[in-house]
Parts: sequence; C-alpha cells; structure tokens
Amino acid sequence: MHFQRVRGHRPKASLMQGLFYSLTLAFSWGAAMPSALAAQTVTIQLGPFQQSVAIADIEKFAKTGKLPASLQIFSSLVTPQMAELLNRRLQIDPNVGDKFIDELVRTPEGKQLIASLGVTIPGSTVESLQATLNLALRQVNGLSALGFLRAYPEENVTIDATSALQIATKFNLNHLQSQAIGMLLARDLPIVSNTKLPTAFNPAADGKQNIQLITIVLQDKQRNRTIPVDIYASRGDSQQPLVVISHGFGANRKFSAYLARHLASYGITVAAIEHPGSNGTSVTRASNTSNLAQLLPAREFIDRPKDISFLLDELTKLNTQAGQLQGKFNTSKVTVIGHSLGGYTALALVGGEVNIQQLRQYCKTSLSLGESPGDWLQCAAASLPVEKLLLKDERVKSAIALNPLVGELFGKKGLNQVDKPVLILTGTEDALTPALTHQIEPFTQLSGNKYLLTAIGGTHLSISDPAYLASAATTIVREKRGEETKTLRQLTQGVSLAFIKQLTPEANIYQPFLTSDYAQSFSTPQMPLRLVSQLPDNIKSWLKFVGK
Repeated sequence: MHFQRVRGHRPKASLMQGLFYSLTLAFSWGAAMPSALAAQTVTIQLGPFQQSVAIADIEKFAKTGKLPASLQIFSSLVTPQMAELLNRRLQIDPNVGDKFIDELVRTPEGKQLIASLGVTIPGSTVESLQATLNLALRQVNGLSALGFLRAYPEENVTIDATSALQIATKFNLNHLQSQAIGMLLARDLPIVSNTKLPTAFNPAADGKQNIQLITIVLQDKQRNRTIPVDIYASRGDSQQPLVVISHGFGANRKFSAYLARHLASYGITVAAIEHPGSNGTSVTRASNTSNLAQLLPAREFIDRPKDISFLLDELTKLNTQAGQLQGKFNTSKVTVIGHSLGGYTALALVGGEVNIQQLRQYCKTSLSLGESPGDWLQCAAASLPVEKLLLKDERVKSAIALNPLVGELFGKKGLNQVDKPVLILTGTEDALTPALTHQIEPFTQLSGNKYLLTAIGGTHLSISDPAYLASAATTIVREKRGEETKTLRQLTQGVSLAFIKQLTPEANIYQPFLTSDYAQSFSTPQMPLRLVSQLPDNIKSWLKFVGK
C-alpha cells in the first residue's frame, strides 16, 4: 500500500471531540482502578475556558452512552461514537507489559507520544507519565485511558484540549496493539526447530540463470483497462510455476523488482502487473478529491483480481505464438505474490470469499477516527452492490501475501475456504495495515498449508525494492527500508523461492528452508525474524483474549 494524504477522509472533529478521542488514542476505556492517589476529576482547558468533570461521570457516559448532568455542557460536541471509543482497551500480555512500556518510550513514536502527553497534561514529567503507564498496566486488565487517569498521582488531571486533538490524529489503537504483540511474538515464536539446513546452496543467493526483462502492454477492451506488465524470464522454456506480482495501492510494477529478478534467476518466469485503477498515476490524479470512493473506486476490489485472470488468459495465448515469449508461461500452475492491496488480491484469487455485507456493517458502526489508513481504505469496497464476492481463479495454486490489506474484507469466515498454500508476511510496526488485524488474525483463519513470516520491527514498506521511490507513503509514517531491512529482503527471497518450489518435484529439497531455523539464520537484534506454520497455543489464547 502506498498512501497519500487526502483531505476529507476523516470526520471533522472539534477540539472537545479531540479530547475524548485522545483519551482513547492508544489505551481505550476499561474498569476503574482503585488507588489511594487516584485522580478523581479532569479539568479541561480550552483557551480561557475551563471545566472540571468527575472521572466517575465520564465512566458513566462510557458505560451507558448517556451524558450525566456535569457533561451536558458538551452535549453538542459528544457523539454516540465516542461512547463506543471510550469502551475500547489496549490488551497487553501482563508478562510483557512493563517491557512494552519501557521499549515503547525508547522508540521515536513512543517518545513522541510521551512528549505529546506531556504537553496535553500540563505539569507532568516524562518520569511521572511513564510511571503512570506502568502502574495502570499492572492494575487494569488491559491498558485503558480510564486506568491511566485513575493511576495519575494527583487528585485532579488537567487536560489541554487543543493538544489532545493533535494526539488523537497521530496515534491509533491497532498500531500500538501490533507493537505489543510484536514483543510477545519475539518471545514465544519458535526460534529453532532442529531442522538441518542444506549446505550445498542457499535459496536466498542469486540463481545462475541470465534474465531478460520484456515489457508488454495489454488492452482489456471489455473493461476498458490498459495493463502494463514487466516479464522477467530466463532463456528457454519454463516448466516452473508462473509467478504474478501484484503491487499495493498507489504503487507500481517496480515495487518488488528485486524479488522478481531473484525468482527469474532460478528459471521462474515472473509477470509484474500494474493495476491501472489503483497505481501511483491513478492516485495522483485523484489526490484533490475528498471522496475516498473516488480515490479508490469500489470496483477496483473486483478489477484487480480480474486483471490477473485476464493476464493469465493473454499469457496462455502468447505461450503458443512464435516469438521471444513462446513457452515461457506455465499458466496452469500459478503463484500470486501481492503486497498490501496486492495481498488482498492474491488471497481473493486463491479462494478467499469477500464479504461485503460484513465489511459494510463494520464501516458503518465500528470505523473510528483512530483506525489505521488501511482500515479506512478497505471501506472503499463497502459501496459495492453485492453481499459477497468469489473471485477465485483455479489456475492460482498458491499465494504469498506481503503485509496484506485484509481487515474486514473477508469477514469472519471468508478465509476459511482457502485450502491452498499461503505464506503471509507481517511487520509488527506496520502502521498502515497493522499486524494483528490485517495479518495475524487472518492467518489463523486459513485452513490449508500455511506459513507466517514475522518481521519484528518491520514496517509496511520494509520489503520494497530499495530503488523504489515511496515519498508519498513516507509522509505519513516513518518506514524502515534500504540497508536496515536487507536481511528481511534476503529472507523473503529465499522463503518465497522455497515456497514456490513446493509446487514442483523439487519440493522436498526446498522444504528445510520453510522452517524457523532458516528464518533465524537471517535474524538480527535490530530485526528479529520468525517463520512458523502454526501459532503456539499461548499466542492463540492471547488472540482470543484480545479478540474483537
């Protein structure tokens, strides 16, 4: 996914609304915390205006949605959606809670959060804020805004509403939730499985085949779409599976060029497709609109998978025609690799059933100001005039979904129907498509042979080609790219090749490279890497505990 700032995609919020949102920005509301030093009131400052409110009254509003008398002054500013927000919590495994807070405040985002809280709560210090977070976490079942207020070591907490609004627009619950689970994954995912790795070769190293790059442009007259495709191929006919690479929202076919070249060096033909309705050009043209449906047309959720099915039809024809591409395409055995929105595309083609009805309900009742850009983007599909979509292409035998945009697109059971092999990559610091809701929970729904590759500390664009320009995305969040994610890209090369080779007679040779031992060989203290085929029971239990 490749996001640009677009005006009008979030509901307008007043300063006072920002206060309520900020109190739930990362923590959300939970049970009260008894404490001898517990704060009892909140004083809201808005310029020269001040109003003191009992925390018990805010708690009552969160529980019932009805404004107590002391909050009636805010009746024109407080919406029913806020009551829903006030009941959300950030679930943290108590065993890693203190470590989470300690590590969070060392990150740039954590430092920014503490600094913002310091401005929002006049008179506070870094030490007092961190101590309050730790105390709240120990005494409350899940970190909550109410717990934070109750743990603050003063009878009254003063809130600057203007600063509160600024916090509300910078942080979201799902992202911090994913950071928390990252610590749990680093601790509990298996590091070794006692698999003896072959020493004769490493699938992450370059292959021996010479590569030719050929660009073709296809015309789908029926859908009025012009589709550029980069073909990476070695010399001679290819009996290897065909790989199709689908880029993310606002990106282009060069996004994963390094991965395409790597696979082609092993004799695998790769077709990197460019989707005309959601590439960088189309997003730039729509950048001045305030309508998300125009930024990403709902139809694109259908057209993207159809682009690839159309491509396979055309490559089947080229395969029999005289020329330099004759015999290059094994279109009966295809692996789709997709990043972000391309990950959705891959999962739809491999058999995931899109549930527009459930998505529409989520977008209507659950989408809030603090959600991630990916959560907002998926709602572009909610206007489709259907209840469900099945876009499966039987020629697609497996899928690799890199930081996929999933969220609510497949509902609660749409991925249960996927019985073909799937590899999912997640990055625990992905602020655009947070790991928990877009990759880890969807992984548990898959019923076939599956793998979860976890980059602890990885971001949304960490696996992008270093030469790929991503200026629009980096204006929203800091991305880890280039040299600092080199080992992740190397592992992605090796694991992707080994995964694709499972469709060939060489499957057993490459199977050892789909293990935690292989992932550990690339792991570093700066970016721990894990690869599993099943989540441990304790993490499954934690997911149920967190569950929506």
